[in-house]
Amino acid sequence: MIDVTTVTDASASQAKPQGCTNLKLRQLMRRVAQHYDAEVGKTGLKGTQYSLLSYVVKLGPIRAVDLAGAMRVSTSTLSRNLQPLVAMGLLAILPGADARSRLITATEEGQKKRTEAQRKWRVAQEGINQILGAQRVVALHALIDESLSLLTPMDGEEDDA
Repeated sequence: MIDVTTVTDASASQAKPQGCTNLKLRQLMRRVAQHYDAEVGKTGLKGTQYSLLSYVVKLGPIRAVDLAGAMRVSTSTLSRNLQPLVAMGLLAILPGADARSRLITATEEGQKKRTEAQRKWRVAQEGINQILGAQRVVALHALIDESLSLLTPMDGEEDDA
């Protein structure tokens, strides 16, 4: 097994980055997403749908703009991703405090589906931990968190997923 800290330290002091970081991250993301989708998909949800449903269960009822902010996605991306979950009866969009506002909430069916999918997500997470090793996963999370903080969009910009 490779010592992640040794590789990171040695690479940083000796090598100039080669290749496209965007491509490498997309390749990793596709592989990780396939792993999670294989488990979570057994519930009829995609990994991205499970994530959205989980946010709503945890934070809802919530305004779309606040949910988009919490998930670090644009409101247009959120709107597109909400539609299938609303159509499945897992989420509902209810009237808000005034005539123009709306609140997103999980239905009873959505809460049950989230619980079912959460069990499958846990299996996928434990599988990743086993395949990569706990130390590497912890190091990866720390590197991702640090990178995200350095790459945080300027005020007014939104991430798009």
